[in-house]
Parts: sequence; structure tokens; C-alpha cells
Amino acid sequence: MKVVILAGGFGTRLSEETRLRPKPLVEIGAYPILWHIMKHYNHYGFNEFYIALGYKGEMIKQYFMNYATLQTNMTVDLKAGSVALHHTNLEDWKVHLIDTGINTMTGGRIKRLTPYLKDGTFMVTYGDGVSNINLHDLLAFHKSQRRIGTVSAVRPPARFGSLLIDDSHAVTEFKEKSPANEGWINGGFFVFEPEFLDYLHDDTTVMESDALEKLATDGQLVAYKHDKFWQCMDTLRDMRYLESLWESNKADWKVWAE
Repeated sequence: MKVVILAGGFGTRLSEETRLRPKPLVEIGAYPILWHIMKHYNHYGFNEFYIALGYKGEMIKQYFMNYATLQTNMTVDLKAGSVALHHTNLEDWKVHLIDTGINTMTGGRIKRLTPYLKDGTFMVTYGDGVSNINLHDLLAFHKSQRRIGTVSAVRPPARFGSLLIDDSHAVTEFKEKSPANEGWINGGFFVFEPEFLDYLHDDTTVMESDALEKLATDGQLVAYKHDKFWQCMDTLRDMRYLESLWESNKADWKVWAE
């Protein structure tokens, strides 16, 4: 199963970090969030990745070019000018790094991957969100529905508690807001049939507002509800929250360690 990761956006809402590097390389627990996403897919046996590059895509290429060197021990023979890597426990990943343009929209990035995706069912996700969604269950659901596309529906993390205040300004009730009270939103983690590529036209196609809306109108989009952990990394606050979960061993998305 081929997995597309959209990794070309500018990440403007996280500009504190993305001025220097693309958002998928922003680190959580000393590992890029892109690595966390790929570890998740690999846990379920999906290990062929097509990474749609754009903004600072050369840095993502450099990351993978140097991955083995940085992750393993090595022996450097200075006199002979040779380097031997001690390959131990490296991930069994095949990573295709595809330049899809600096200003290309999300749908356009997938459209540019058409030559690689037209031969079967494929998965798509964003390069800035983590979850503990069961990808086997997601795929089985998609197959059972016999539609062109499946989107994972999640509840946004609760950010604010609610207050009840009487006329004297006294707080009569304080209640922490629960994600269960939130509506369902697009959480990424898509599954598509090749026919979805026909809904994508050019670099200006926005997957969400153009292609998915049309897919829904045609009755070809279904939602897989995931009511457990999900978190995007849109802002500095989100990044710090994910980092705090990792550091406190509460990283629920770390399914590969189960």
C-alpha cells in the first residue's frame, strides 16, 4: 500500500520554527514529526512512502540522504578514506521524495503523483498530524464501503473549559470542555481509489474545498470515525503540547511501542 505524505506547505502559523525548516522536520522528542507519522504507518505494515515536497523540500531530501549515517554507528578509516556503516535496526522503508512545486495546493500535489498512484488503492495524510488511529481498521472500513474516498473524522482537542456565571458574577459551575462535545472535523488519514485522481485538475486544486467537496456531492466520500487520540501541529502551542506528551511518556500516538 502506497502512502502519500503532504509535506510541501509553508507552515505559516508555526513561523517561529518554519522560517528555518519545513514543518514536517519540526521535532517532537528529538525526532521530526514526519518520522513519527512514518513510524505509525510502518507499525501497520505500510512502508512505501511518497513524500510530496515543496517549501524547503531540499532539507527533507537531506534528512533522508543522511538518515542511515545519523541513526547508526560507523567506522571511519581516515587513511583509506572509507566509511563503513554498522546497519542495525534501520527501518525497512522505501521513501520516494517527489518535488511537487513551491506554490502547489494540496490536491495539485497529489495530482503530480498520478504516475505513481494510478495502479491501486492508496493512502494520504498530512505531514503535521499524529494519531493512534488503527490503520488496518481504517483500510478495512474503506474497502467495505466501496466508495472512492474515505476521510478520518476526528474531534478537535478541547481547548477551553466552560463557566456558568450568575448575576453577582460568581462562578456557579466550572466544567472542563470535553472533545466529545465537539463536532467532527477532517483529521487527515485518507484512503482513496485511483478514480480520485480524476477529481484533481492542476496545481491550483485544493484537495479539501475542491476535490473532497465534489466527491461528497457525488456520494463517493465516507467518514471513518476516530474518537481517540488525534493532534495536529498547527501552532507553537500545539508543538509544545506534543513535546510535553512525549517527555511525560503520554504520547498516545506512539503505537509502534505497544
